[in-house]
Amino acid sequence: MSPHILILGGTTEARELAAALASRPEVRVTTSLAGRVTRPGTVAGEVRIGGFGGAEGLADWLREERVDALVDATHPFARAITAHAVRAAAATGVPSVVLSRPGWRPGPGDRWHAVDSLDEAAQLLPSLGRRVFLTTGRTELAAFANLTQLHFLVRSVELPEPPKPPHTEVLLARGPFTVTDESTLLHDHCIDVLVTKDSGGTATSAKLTAARELALPVVVVRRPPLPDGVRTVPDVAGAQGWLDQLGTP
Repeated sequence: MSPHILILGGTTEARELAAALASRPEVRVTTSLAGRVTRPGTVAGEVRIGGFGGAEGLADWLREERVDALVDATHPFARAITAHAVRAAAATGVPSVVLSRPGWRPGPGDRWHAVDSLDEAAQLLPSLGRRVFLTTGRTELAAFANLTQLHFLVRSVELPEPPKPPHTEVLLARGPFTVTDESTLLHDHCIDVLVTKDSGGTATSAKLTAARELALPVVVVRRPPLPDGVRTVPDVAGAQGWLDQLGTP
């Protein structure tokens, strides 16, 4: 029977890993997507849409589908999914790894303000600017909803969910973005402060370079800590190497 790899997806790395594994005829690869985005893009191999029903539901699925290895390649801020994956893997004995791309690091000239939550970011914003480029995702705007004196430019793949700030302009777009694109956007919308999560990766990092070149302050929400004892790899090559060491595939 072909080894079965489950990828918890939704990231560029998850799609790249699925494509690499699906090219091997001896492997069955399934990517699970949460279903929050209606047009997630093409994913190689089998695709499953929707939640599992918590850690117990995921454990049941791992057993029923005879999964041999689990790769959590979800977004660095998908805390609940990662916690469920760790518990399900432990309950079933399925080897698991978290594909955690490195976070961003400030460089010379960056004006970063690191915070631990969106609520902290919202409290800090009025002291930094009045026109905000908000790139924290479409489902978490409630923390900024009471900032009635600020104007927000919100970029997301799909329309953001309420509640949201009263003065909000929505820009629907999907990365990757170039530094020129980001510089033009910041200039044209008269942005004076950027808010982002420490997602890492290159698909959306150009905004940080553009903000540095324009000497704009950037509020960066730190990543939540991973559960204790989890095994991590930094990239797709690392995930493939881990699978090879398992003998799967």
